[in-house]
Amino acid sequence: MGMRPIQVTFDEALLARLDRHPMVRERGRSAVLREAAADFLARKDAEEVDRRYEAGYGGSRSIDDELEGWSAEGVWPDP
Repeated sequence: MGMRPIQVTFDEALLARLDRHPMVRERGRSAVLREAAADFLARKDAEEVDRRYEAGYGGSRSIDDELEGWSAEGVWPDP
């Protein structure tokens, strides 16, 4: 996988905070920003999975709501 340079604009205060962080000093700005972008995309992917799950299963219903009434349908053997 190749790297491609990009230009990103930060306000001076945010850039100063970023540059003071020990991880940025150790690994470099580009590495930290790549990690931040990957984390952002992973979080958005997870949010999309959650959104699809909620849409497919009726929103905010809990598993208890889904199973309500089924306990009387089965016959359980005596222990």
